[in-house]
Parts: sequence; structure tokens; C-alpha cells
Amino acid sequence: MTKCRRRRLHLSNIYAFKGRKSSFQEDHSHIGGPGFSRVVYCNEPNSPAAERRNYTGNYVRSTKYTPASFIPKSLFEQFRRVANFYFLVTGILSLTSLSPYSPISALLPLTFVIAASMVKEAIEDWGRKKQDIEMNNRKVKVHDGNGKFRREGWRNLKVGDIVIQNSTDPPSKRSRIERKMDKIIYLMFGVVFLMSFIGSIVFGIETREDRVRNGGRTERWYLRPDEADIFFDPDRAPMAAIYHFFTAVMLYSYFIPISLYVSIEIVKVLQSVFINNDILMYYEENDKPAHARTSNLNEELGMVDTILSDKTGTLTCNSMEFIKCSIAGTAYGRGITEVERSMAMRSNGSNLVGEDLDVVVDQSGPKIKGFNFQDERVMKGNWVKQRDAAVLQKFFRLLAVCHTAIPETDEATGSVSYEAESPDEAAFVVAAREFGFEFFSRTQNGISFRELDLASGKTVERVYRLLNVLEFNSARKRMSVIVRDEDGRLLLLSKGADNVMFERLAKNGRKFEEKTREHVNEYADAGLRTLILAYREVDENEYIEFSKNFNEAKNSVTADRESLIDEITDQMERNLILLGATAVEDKLQNGVPDCIDKLAQAGIKIWVLTGDKMETAINIGFACSLLRQEMKQIIINLETPHIKALEKAGGKDEIEQASRESVVKQMEEGKALLTASRSASSHEAFALIIDGKSLTYALEDDFKKKFLDLATGCASVICCRSSPKQKALVTRLVKSGTGKTTLAIGDGANDVGMLQEADIGVGISGVEGMQAVMSSDIAIAQFRYLERLLLVHGHWCYSRISSMICYFFYKNITFGVTVFLYEAYTSFSAQPAYNDWFLSLFNVFFSSLPVIALGVFDQDVSARYCYKFPLLYQEGVQNLLFSWKRIIGWMFNGVFTALAIFFLCKESLKHQIYNPNGKTAGREILGGTMYTCVVWVVNLQMALAISYFTWLQHIVIWGSVAFWYIFLMIYGAIAPSFSTDAYKVFIEALAPAPSYWLTTLFVMFFALIPFFVFKSVQMRFFPGYHQMIQWIRYEGHSNDPEFVEMVRQRSIRPTTVGFTARRAASVRRSGRFHDQLNKNFIAF
Repeated sequence: MTKCRRRRLHLSNIYAFKGRKSSFQEDHSHIGGPGFSRVVYCNEPNSPAAERRNYTGNYVRSTKYTPASFIPKSLFEQFRRVANFYFLVTGILSLTSLSPYSPISALLPLTFVIAASMVKEAIEDWGRKKQDIEMNNRKVKVHDGNGKFRREGWRNLKVGDIVIQNSTDPPSKRSRIERKMDKIIYLMFGVVFLMSFIGSIVFGIETREDRVRNGGRTERWYLRPDEADIFFDPDRAPMAAIYHFFTAVMLYSYFIPISLYVSIEIVKVLQSVFINNDILMYYEENDKPAHARTSNLNEELGMVDTILSDKTGTLTCNSMEFIKCSIAGTAYGRGITEVERSMAMRSNGSNLVGEDLDVVVDQSGPKIKGFNFQDERVMKGNWVKQRDAAVLQKFFRLLAVCHTAIPETDEATGSVSYEAESPDEAAFVVAAREFGFEFFSRTQNGISFRELDLASGKTVERVYRLLNVLEFNSARKRMSVIVRDEDGRLLLLSKGADNVMFERLAKNGRKFEEKTREHVNEYADAGLRTLILAYREVDENEYIEFSKNFNEAKNSVTADRESLIDEITDQMERNLILLGATAVEDKLQNGVPDCIDKLAQAGIKIWVLTGDKMETAINIGFACSLLRQEMKQIIINLETPHIKALEKAGGKDEIEQASRESVVKQMEEGKALLTASRSASSHEAFALIIDGKSLTYALEDDFKKKFLDLATGCASVICCRSSPKQKALVTRLVKSGTGKTTLAIGDGANDVGMLQEADIGVGISGVEGMQAVMSSDIAIAQFRYLERLLLVHGHWCYSRISSMICYFFYKNITFGVTVFLYEAYTSFSAQPAYNDWFLSLFNVFFSSLPVIALGVFDQDVSARYCYKFPLLYQEGVQNLLFSWKRIIGWMFNGVFTALAIFFLCKESLKHQIYNPNGKTAGREILGGTMYTCVVWVVNLQMALAISYFTWLQHIVIWGSVAFWYIFLMIYGAIAPSFSTDAYKVFIEALAPAPSYWLTTLFVMFFALIPFFVFKSVQMRFFPGYHQMIQWIRYEGHSNDPEFVEMVRQRSIRPTTVGFTARRAASVRRSGRFHDQLNKNFIAF
């Protein structure tokens, strides 16, 4: 007979939402779906019942590859790139007789490029693996079932333990430049196929007509048509043309830069190294450097049009401090918040501190984390002297009891610290302790705390039996506990958002409602996060009925399970008696207003997506300069009397319809304001502020375009009371609707969807864990580092990558067109102009290192000027440096350069006797001369394109040219069976001939003159913004304040945000703005 084991009561029983064993059998297929729960055996993760459910583990993996999948998956990633696949096909074709060059010369460079890319992928993935190892080996405290906690590795946690972590596969992101680069590759494919097609037709015609024109004899006897199976055979000209097409496709493959992708990847990795090691983005306090978790999006950092930011922990510190409270209608707390200081400045210095200014504030004593409260009326036990001491006692008891925090007592000092689910929760229990109500112990069914007894005046220990915890969630917006005190009374203690708590008050529980509402509004105006505290006594029979119904609802497996639970808890959390309100401050991070101001000057739009109430978000917006006094606020909410009346009357469908119509109407009215302002050529700036309820309807498919049109016309957008899903949906709407680059930044798990949805996700390594960082593309420690990340590193990366790609296509078109022209010169006979290894190594050794150095080290302007002239950033937002105009311009430059090289070399060597023996220049001499000119010209072109020379760039540019000569001598010294027509060509033919050196010199000069003239004219008469800034440096105007300010005026926009815009608006109001602006432009 098997003995039934009675389950012990575990710590998790403090949660009333604990899943119990349900009545259904082993069919769990619906679990996790709508209306169904997940069966969890709390604190018994190894029980047979739990093991049968085959729960997933807690191992976190953010890597892209595993040891088993690396080679196949990485090869797939490499050959999904169209250029690499093309070279794979041409490499295979090189094994056939169609190939114009040897197979090894085609396959070896491809192998090198693919291997280098795979090594880069492995290095980056190993970095992610190390971060995963660090995360999985972190220690957390897990309850062992005996009222104690043990330290356990993160990876070893199981379903049923108190702490659970989820990981999701990161989305695959590609930059806009890389996607556009694919289009250029396709364009080049089209050019290659068109050239091959035209050449094949000409070749077929020439082959057919060869014998006809010469009366049966072949004119091109040197091609040995009689020995050819198909090629050059006049009797089989159509097939010869078809075969020529495939040969030409291989020959013209040098139009496509084989080393483009691997060079860009190398550059991006090195750029990421600079970002990671930038000391100016290192947060010493937490030992947190910047960390580019992927290098694929570096250039996107210079193209950001819209930033979507979380507030708590991102703009603010997420280090909550209990600073004020309202108890029994009396406001306590004398602290001044940053928002209040900002408000005082907006109201010309008016004092916004509350009443009772004669109260003495004691600022002595050490700083207590989470507690910044100053008011002697309630500190040090003085609360007992207050008129409503009994209410204050209930208020402080609620703070000490209504939570899920875990206490830790230092055995050496006896001091108590707390581990809480959120910084708010920790601040509340710390505040209770400082008021004299010290929570010090939690058991499976009880909470112990010390308090000052009103009757005896001594500190006593009290134990409340904990029956249920009704947890906080984003839908309930409140948390409650049901406890039994030492007198046997049943108490419901509750705290929650004001918009759900005030409506739950009993008629006899509203004594302090008016004053409390007034104080809550004041606290919200001061940028504080508020909660309402209330309680009621519960009848025994009522609790028995509640417990029965609640357990039945929890064990239900019907589709309406969640609604049943909500209904039961909703009935219990009513008829409450108001005690007061708490106010905690989440301070702005250092440098946030300055950073926002600089980003705004750069033309970047900033949206804030927060779960805070509207008043709090608005005032934080003022504090960080997202909003200013002159802005017209377009506020969209559902706080109208009509909607409130419908909510009280019920009728879900009627409420939804009325809400939808109200939101649409408000959006249309806001759009009308924007249109009227534009038509009047007004400088007015608008801010859109919308709450979560309204956002639900604004994001519907029928109305989201209207919402986006309205939002993009405003200088600032603040979405309040937003859920994590809404944050992700707004991000998706902005990204897809505008077609511009979006950046999302956040610090918590509720920001993960937003970070993954945006083009770039930036995680703040703050106090809310590592989920945001693990899901991000780049991690930084403080919001203020975004300024340097975007304006400096972002601009540099965008400028470098853009110039690098343009140059790559320039040099390959230059090289490829010379190959094409030579083949055309030889009647499209598929004869390459250069030796096989000359062809293969051009992109790998003789022209790649300078372009890599350009991508890593070049600076069109210095970091100091990036800060001084933030409008420079708009070059990336508008994609001016990688526009089709600029790309095509570089391509035409390559075509002209190739024409100059080919015809000048051909004509200069055409009728010359090249050596004393009377030998004329053959293919090897013409090809060697042309190749030398190509190497010199493309490297000199690089020297002209560089804005910022370093010693390393000098080494790679002149070293590439020198390496060509060294290679030519070494390769030419190898036996002719390997070096073929390059055997001693430099030593015996090229170097001794003065015409070789003179031709090289003349071609260099002639080929580069057009670019030099074009850049000089552009720089002098049609400068871009970065060129204007370069002139400031070159002409010595950097210390001329008038000239610098004149250029900077172009970066100040009347409708933007930030304190600079606030100052500009003040100047405009004084009437001096336009005069000054006109004076500056006249001087310019």
C-alpha cells in the first residue's frame, strides 16, 4: 500500500494566484493557450508530476550558432549573399574548359573571403556565448521549502522555483546601407550580363563572318579555329556565341568586388572595438563600458530619424526614493524634486514647496538608499503626536505588510536589508522601517515586523498571518494582501494607481479623498510616482466564501478562467477606507537634458513611451526639455464626461464605439491645428500626448496612419500608460510608416519587444536586470552616452561605410572596364588583359587594405565638431553620402578612369620598339603597364578621398603600391610553368623601359585631374555641410565665434525640443531672432 504524502505549505502559498492541482487528466495540450493556465508545482520542481510535464529549462542562449550548426549555418549565411553565390558559381565554372583563367586563381580568393567572414562570425558569437555563460552562472536565491533560501545557478532554475527567466531568439537585422548595397550588386549583375550578352553577339557575328570576308580563309588565324571544338569555329558560330557568354560572365566577374563583404565585416568589427573601448562612454560607478553586441548595424547609428525611449530607468535612474506622502489629508515631506526645480524656473522662480514652511527640516545623518524623506512631524516617532496618529499607524503598517519583499538580516550588525521585485517596493519597506515599522521576517504564512506601541510607548514585535497575496499586474494596477492580525481580525490591505483605487472606496471611506486627490495631483505635477493606500476589515463568512470561489476559479480550465478570477478579486477589493498616498521620485539620470537637447539639434525626433500616468510623464518631459512652455500640447485621452458616464453604465460595445469615435475626433482636431500652423508659416511647436487607452484605438489598422501623420508632425510625442505590447506596436508603426531608421532604448524586460522591433535596439544596463541588454544590439550604461554613440560614432561609421562602398565600386569598375575594353579590342575573344593571378589578387592584396583603413580611421570632421555642429548628423538621416547620385557619380568616375588608362596605355605602346632587340609590346607588357596604372590610380584616388590621414593609412596606401612591385618581381621569378606570361616581365621588360615609367606617370596625372577639379569646385562653391565645417578648420575660423555661430544657426530649428530651442524661442519673443539670423546669413 502506497502511503499518501501530504504536501507541505510552501512560501509560494503567499500568492493567492498559485496554481493548484486541477481536476482534469493528463491532456495538457491546451495549457498556455487563451483561458488556460500552466500547472506549476511550486518548490517541487523535481516531483514526478512536474517531470511528466517536460518543462523547458532556464538556460539562456542568445548565440546565433552552436558547435554543430556553425559550419552549415555559417556557410548558408555567406552564400545567401548574392555576390558570394555568384562567385561560387563562377568558381565552379572555372573548373570547366569555358574558364578564361585557372580554377585555383578563382577558388582561392573566394575561399579566403568566406573563411575570413566565418572567423568574424565565430568571434562575435563567442562574445555572445561568454555573456550567456556569465548570465547562466549567476547566483540567485531559491527557496528550499523549509523557510530558508539557498544560492543556485541561474541555469539550474526550474519551473516551480521562485525566480524564472525566459529568452527569445533575437531577430535578424540588416542595415539600410547593406540592403541598398545588394541593389547595387544586382545593378552590376545586370551590367555584367548585358556586356556579356552584347559581347557574345559581336563575337558570334565576328566568328561567322571571319571566313566569309577572306574568301574561305580565317582572318583570325592566330586564334587557331581549326583546332577549336566550338570556340572560334565559323561553322558553329551560334554555339560559340553561347559559350562565349558563359566565359564572359566569368571574365567580367571582376566588376563585382569579391572582398567587399569581408572588408566591410572587418571594418565593422574594428569600429565596434572602438565603440567598446571609448572611455567617454564608460560608466565608472558600475564598471560598465559600452558594448556593441553586434557589428552589423554600425552605420545605422548615423542614420537614426526617431528615438523611442522608455522613461523609468532610461531617462530616469530607476532608483526610487520615498520623498513625500499624504496621510489623512495632510501632506508630509519637504524634499524638492528636479521637476519642481524645473517648474519653478518655468514660473519665474515661484516656490512650489507645499504648506507648513515653518516645519524644521533635519538634513543631518547619512544618506539612506530608497529614502529621501524630510519632515520632523513624523520622523523619530513624532508621528504619535499628530492629530490622526491612528491613521498614520495604519498607513505605516500597510507599508510594512503589503508587499512581496524578502528581508535579509546581517548577523554581525543586525541591520535588515530587502530584496524586492521592483525599486518601488523596496522604497516602501525601507520607508516603513525609517518611520519605525521594521519588517524583519517572512515565513510561509506570516509576516513579522516591529512597531512603536501607542499604549506602552515601547517597540513591540507583531506577527500577521498572511492568507493571500493578490498580486500587481498591468491590468489590475493594484496589489492587495489579506492578513489576520494578532487580535484575530481579517484585514484587506491594498495599494494601487489612483484611477483604480478611488473608485473602490466605500462611502464612509472617503473622508480624506478631496485633500488626497489634491496632493496626488501636486505630486504628479512634481514628477513623482504615486500610489493610493487603503484598507478594510473583512467579515469571516465573506472571506470563507471568497476563498472557496477563488480556489474554484483557479482550478477552472474554461476559457473564461481569467475573467472569473478578476471578478472575484474585484469584489473583494471594494468598499475600502482611504488612508493616504505615497510619492516616490525616480530622478533624471545625469546629462539627460543636455543629451536630448543635442539630439534635437541634430534633427532627431524623440518619443517617450512610458507606463506612468500622464501628469508624471508631462512633467518629466519638462524636466528633460522634451517639452517647453511655448509648445502647444495636443492631448488625447478618454477622460471625457461622456466616456466616464458610459463606463459607469456598462455596455462594453457602446464604450468601445464611443471611445473609438472620441480618439479619431481628437486626432483629426490635432491634425487640423498642425495644418493651420503650417499654412500660417508659424514657428509654433506641438507636442502630442496620448494615454494607453486611446493608443489602443489609435493603433487599429483603420486609424494608425492618421495617428502616425499627427505624431510625425509634432516636435515631441509622449505615450503614457503604455503596455509593453503597445510600445512594440508603436515602434513597428514608426519604422514601417516612415521608412526611416528607428532606435529604441530601454532598460527593462518590458522594453524587450520594443528593442527587437526597432532597427536598432539599445539596452541600458541598469537595475532592472539584463533582459533588455541581452535583447539589444548595443548596450550602454547611461542615456547620456547616446549623444556620443550617435553624433560621433554613428556619424563616423555612416560616413566611413558610405565612402568605403562607393570607393569599392569605383575601383572595381575601373579594373573591370579595362578588362572589358581589352576584350573588345581583341574582338571579344575572351582573352583576359591580365595574368590569372593579377586578376585574382587585385581585390585581395593590391587595393583592399587602404579601403579598410578608410573605413576604420577616416574622420570627415573631428568629434569636437560633431558636437559643435550637430546638424551634420542629418547627412546620415537623409542618406546624402550614400545616395544614388553619389553612387552613380563614383561609378562614372571609375568608367572615365578606366578609359583613360586603357587608351593612353594602348596608344603609348602601340608603335614602340620596346627593347633593344626590336621587340614590340605584347599582351604581357600592355597588361603589366595597365595593371600598374590601375594600382597607382586607385590608391592615389584613395589618398585624395581621405579626410583624416594617419600614419597607418600612409603605410597601407603606399605599401599596397610597393607590394605590387615586390609581388611582380617575386612572381616573375617563379618558373614559367606557374608564372606563365609574367615570367621576368618586370625585370627584363617593364623596369628597363623609360616609356613604362613615363606612361604610368602621365596616366596617373590625367586620370585624377577630373576628380580633383570636381572636388575643388564643389568644395568652393557647392559645399556640403561637412565640407563647410572642414573649411572652418582649414581656414582657421574655428576660433572665430561669429563665423562658427553663423554656421551653427543652421542647426537650430524653431520647432524642435531641448533647452537650446527654449532659449531660441525666448529670443524670438523678444524680437531679436530674425534680425540676428538675417545678419548671420548676410555675413555668410
